[in-house]
Amino acid sequence: MQSYDTFPSTGIPPAAPPRPGREDAEAALVEHYPRLVRLAHLILPPSLGRHRRVLAAHALVQNSLTSARSRPGPAVPPQRGEPGQGRGPEPVLAWLRERVVSAALRAAARPRWPLGRHPLPAVLGLRLFPGAGGDGELALESALAAAAPEVRAAFALRMLEGLAAQPAALLLATAGVTAPEEALRAADRLRTTVGADAESLLQGAGFDPCTVQARPTDLLRRRHRTRLAALAATVLLAASTAAVLTPRPDANVPAPAPPVTALAVAAARAADPALLVRTPDERWSDTARVDLTAWPARGTRTGDTALLSRALDAWARGTDNGRTGERTSVRVTATPSTPTTPPAAPPRLLFAGQADDSAVVLLHDGDRLVRYAEPLTGQGGAALELARADDADVTTGAAVAVSRTPLGARFLLAPWIDESAVRDLLRPGVPARRLPVTEDGVTDPVPPAPGDCGQVPALQVRSSSRIVENHSFLLADLGELTPAHLTWTPAPGTGAPARQPREATSAAGLAAWSRSACALPDLRGTGVRAVNRWEFAQQTLPERAGRATWTCTRAENWDGRARVEVAREDQDARIRPTPVRSPGPRPLYTAECSRFGQHVLAGAYWTAPSGARYYLAAGSRALTTVTARGPVAATVRGRVLAVRTNATGPVHLTGTVPGGAGELRGWGEVEEGPGGP
Repeated sequence: MQSYDTFPSTGIPPAAPPRPGREDAEAALVEHYPRLVRLAHLILPPSLGRHRRVLAAHALVQNSLTSARSRPGPAVPPQRGEPGQGRGPEPVLAWLRERVVSAALRAAARPRWPLGRHPLPAVLGLRLFPGAGGDGELALESALAAAAPEVRAAFALRMLEGLAAQPAALLLATAGVTAPEEALRAADRLRTTVGADAESLLQGAGFDPCTVQARPTDLLRRRHRTRLAALAATVLLAASTAAVLTPRPDANVPAPAPPVTALAVAAARAADPALLVRTPDERWSDTARVDLTAWPARGTRTGDTALLSRALDAWARGTDNGRTGERTSVRVTATPSTPTTPPAAPPRLLFAGQADDSAVVLLHDGDRLVRYAEPLTGQGGAALELARADDADVTTGAAVAVSRTPLGARFLLAPWIDESAVRDLLRPGVPARRLPVTEDGVTDPVPPAPGDCGQVPALQVRSSSRIVENHSFLLADLGELTPAHLTWTPAPGTGAPARQPREATSAAGLAAWSRSACALPDLRGTGVRAVNRWEFAQQTLPERAGRATWTCTRAENWDGRARVEVAREDQDARIRPTPVRSPGPRPLYTAECSRFGQHVLAGAYWTAPSGARYYLAAGSRALTTVTARGPVAATVRGRVLAVRTNATGPVHLTGTVPGGAGELRGWGEVEEGPGGP
């Protein structure tokens, strides 16, 4: 795959593909239908859901003929050739491809457009989705989901269609992309990150919307909906008949009730406590989906219909078009990026009982967790808290906050948690303290972290061997409904393969997190799902002053955003880590320091115990050279740099990564005093 850094000029750009006749377009569409649907499916956003995304891809391709001429014009001679070579594909296919890419990009900008505007194809009673892929397909799907639509389009044109850089840029520009060259460069970086298997992965079953699996919708809910629809139809028919048979309106007779709408029926069902979804008690031990959907309903008040009705009513009435605040005496709060709309279907009941001085109900609608609490004394208003929980798993769905008091937070543990304890992250050598748990799975209070970072409590839990996931992991309470999962990635060893994030409950992992724990309180209330501490480099300090560790801490949110911090740590545990400045504005969505952003370089000034001043820099394992420009000028082979200098000021730091990834810009520095900041 060639680089996108330059786009060779070959004279006048080719004209847009001519509009073909309808018969030619239909013949080409039938011939290339699977190819075009796969192209549309790859560009459409995964947020549509697998079922809607498959149908939308087929709808876009089938409606690409709308502007073909009903009568064929002058014959266009075929110009067949391999894509990306000297001659382009046949003009009709090129025209269809441009139509599909343009429509898919418009649909990606308005996710509700594809199915709403085109009612066909339609599928009733079934959910369609492509076949399951392996780890490679899942990793590529995650990387594409984080990319912009125009980047996915550029990636598809290059990898699926095999277009060269210039034709791909021209097609993107024709489809309305304002910066096609930048989209192609981003696609090039994505391809480098994924590896050489990207093209074969795209041809796999996981990205084929024409070879799909079918599963039924919820049969029980379908039966209820059928009955409600029949009831609504009967009411409408009766109202219509009465309106026809009544000769004249009577002012003394009240007007008939408005017709029952589908939205009203759905809202009524969602607010009915009798329709709450309740998972069987032992489902969690025999299911391949170990997440919040496997939680049984627990607590002493799961049969309290009045309490459940108040909780559902607060969710339905206490939210107003996504805004939070005071409504109907219910205080509503939500973590960042969490929709506050009422449930569209009956949610799942996780807990209903008493905790401290409140009656608490926990609900889950598939994407969100909801906590409703009302005081037992009757004094004070109720509270409703919403948080995202989509794609929660064994670790991120292992605990939910039930109550908070000055003594700490109580958590409802997942049914697959066998052991629970509390430990201080700042004291890795002190054993964890056992945390008592009630029969319903509610813990004793976990103490909060004080403001002076004197201690940083964390939950240490172990999953049950009944789910073949018998391992322990750390959870940090950041003031939200679900605690954040803490992991760490050790420093690379000489000749060792690339390390992957792992649980931080080992002695080395606990020691590593003891250096970063004081940064956790800064993440409170930001919607963090998981935090990984990556030790991407170790460097021997000049003058035999020990060893420095360079770290990158990535805090990932439920909505895909991430907060990334880079720092240098000395061996002396009494010295706080030295933070390093970002090389530019920090984007909300970034792959830095993740599986898909494994290249990082950072530098900072350092003062030795002797008083001598140095500029230090280190990069991740793949770097081959490091270059410093500005007040400090030096180039070294390898991934560590140490230059003695009396200079001050920002240094322009770059590194070289093999494999066509280009130049890597390094993180900057902050001033610090002798031995540390």
